[in-house]
Amino acid sequence: MNILFVFYVPSGGVETLNRQRCLALKKVNINCHFLYYRKERELVNNHYAPAFITDDDKEIKKILSAGNYRAIIITSDYKALRRFRELGYKGKLFLEIQGYGPKDVARAELLKAVPFVTTYGNGLLNPKTPHIEKLFDEFYPSFPKFSFNNCFDTIRFRYQPLPVNSHPIIGWIGRIEDNKNWREFLQIGHELMRHKPTIQLYMFEDPTLSTPTEREEFQQLIKRLNLQSNLTLHANIPNDQMADYFSIIGDSGGFLCSTSKVEGAPYSVLEAMTCKCPILTTDSDGVRSSIIHNQTGKYYTLGNIAEAVREAKELMTDLILRENIRSTALTHVRTHFSPEQYSRHFIDMLEAD
Repeated sequence: MNILFVFYVPSGGVETLNRQRCLALKKVNINCHFLYYRKERELVNNHYAPAFITDDDKEIKKILSAGNYRAIIITSDYKALRRFRELGYKGKLFLEIQGYGPKDVARAELLKAVPFVTTYGNGLLNPKTPHIEKLFDEFYPSFPKFSFNNCFDTIRFRYQPLPVNSHPIIGWIGRIEDNKNWREFLQIGHELMRHKPTIQLYMFEDPTLSTPTEREEFQQLIKRLNLQSNLTLHANIPNDQMADYFSIIGDSGGFLCSTSKVEGAPYSVLEAMTCKCPILTTDSDGVRSSIIHNQTGKYYTLGNIAEAVREAKELMTDLILRENIRSTALTHVRTHFSPEQYSRHFIDMLEAD
């Protein structure tokens, strides 16, 4: 059977999810196709399947007609439910929410989505994100809802033994925009450098997804905190190279720092955990299914730089705790985010009345 997944751009966590679930579902004879409305960078990672890029109704109608799709999963774009019905699609339509950023934005968007979902859709899907599940229950009390973890292939994307960096590296992944909270990461890095001046900061980002104003503020804060010699920006690294970076960060004695205010189900956290790169994160809601404090990672309170520095120092100096976190995190991903588990849940969703 064929399934179509729809999203705005082939970038970020949704793109990673799409490539992961394509491989998972292929093992149970489900063929995944992908439709993105546009691309804002040249790099499009290999999806191992057809990936269309168009926002033209005529082209989309041809794709729908040729694909004979059993179901279509639309991520975020609730208005597309009506659009696809008007283009003649008669199969099952699911609206998937992987995250809308700030909670007030999620509430506003899901409220606006109600007439589209209830009139044209067949179900709602989310990866066990607590604030999204609450909104689903509030706005769609009797509508079919499905909640299960995203999948991650820990065999294909895994730890790589590489030369050990002589200085600890602290990584960060995201867009240079407010919800990803890049300011807090730079401040945490600045404070940690007071204790260990040789610390290196690696920021992985897509520069096409930031505004000129935000970019200028970003550059100004780097200069104000005097981070130029310790900070390296990595733009649009192909996903299959990220396993090397996470492995290097983990083996350097550093960690991945997630400073987001709100997240749906961040793939960067799962990728790092799989490569034995420990995590220090805010409680951004969507990370709760992956991070258990002092077992699979560490939390700090959003906005509390001093607490973040304390937890970071413990993560870098308590070697027994660090190694326990690294090994437990990998086991956690293998157990709770397996492709096999995802496929079972996905089939149950398709077969539900």
